[in-house]
Amino acid sequence: MDEVECIVIGGGVIGLACGASIARSGREVLVLEAEDAIGTHTSSRNSEVVHAGIYYPKGSLKALLCRRGRDMLYRYAEERSIPHRRIGKLIVATSPEQLAQLAQIADRAAGNGVEDLRHLSPRDVSAMEPALRSSGALLSPSTGIIDSHALMLALEAELQEHGGMVVLRTEVTAIEPQSSGFIVETRGAEAGRIRARHIINCAGLRAIGLAQQIAQLNEDTVPQAHFSVGHYYRLSGPSPCERLVYPVPEPGGLGIHLTLDLANQAKFGPDVRWIAEPDYRFDDSARDRFAAAIQTYLPGITADDLVPDYTGVRPKIVGPNEPDGDFRIDGANHHGVPGLINLFGIESPGLTASLAIADHVAQIID
Repeated sequence: MDEVECIVIGGGVIGLACGASIARSGREVLVLEAEDAIGTHTSSRNSEVVHAGIYYPKGSLKALLCRRGRDMLYRYAEERSIPHRRIGKLIVATSPEQLAQLAQIADRAAGNGVEDLRHLSPRDVSAMEPALRSSGALLSPSTGIIDSHALMLALEAELQEHGGMVVLRTEVTAIEPQSSGFIVETRGAEAGRIRARHIINCAGLRAIGLAQQIAQLNEDTVPQAHFSVGHYYRLSGPSPCERLVYPVPEPGGLGIHLTLDLANQAKFGPDVRWIAEPDYRFDDSARDRFAAAIQTYLPGITADDLVPDYTGVRPKIVGPNEPDGDFRIDGANHHGVPGLINLFGIESPGLTASLAIADHVAQIID
């Protein structure tokens, strides 16, 4: 039977970041990925935004790790020549009644250590982005965009530089705790049994289901899995804006916002639709509703300007009409199984927070 010190389950951005951080500390690490490529699910089906850390409750893991991870990610992108841009973001009030919400957002951001927001008048907004209609806005100059695939390739390369390895097409089917570690059963390209001292469950959409299969893990320590699918449309013509544009947040997400990729292609999304199981099929039936939401801040956009692009599924630990959930990074002090770390509900801002999450996990191991 093969043996390894640490097994990371999941080859998305979180798993790769954890693997690289663990390998950097001198530990032996193996990243197991069920698909035939890295980052094919949540990590590559998002807005690729580097968040500033504005929206999250003070003291939450999302607030702490997003703020810390943002700075780490920008430094890492510079050091590794990962394409990115600090493009800036406008959070717009689409009516005078929403100005109070902007003030609340600014207060929350300041509580999280984000102190570079600027209040803008409607005239200021028009001067920056003439196509926008607003009653005022907040400018976040620290918000940016990044090539998420290039980031994952850089993390995989760093993992390998420090002696780690990513094994594709290898699905974990069972985890059996032992007195001094775990027996991990796999199927696929590398089918068999592996002994490991530490297991880091970064399986994303499958993380909760995987944890539920661990016999000695108390079911009360594993949250219920929920999933929401978000649809993204790309704009058929040139972008009307030079910056990212977000409405004030809505329950379950940040609203249907405008983002840009590194080629300046504009896209809109995501919406929030609750689903029973992950499903990436694109449902175009809500295009008119999408357009109506966009027209509250970009009145020149019509439904005919929107082209179906892709969907992304978020691994949530709260359901509809419930307050937003925080990241869950559960070690033995939470569930009582030495050597096991479960990561649950790592949705937005998981990409931004990925390097900080990885350091947090490495500290738990140490």
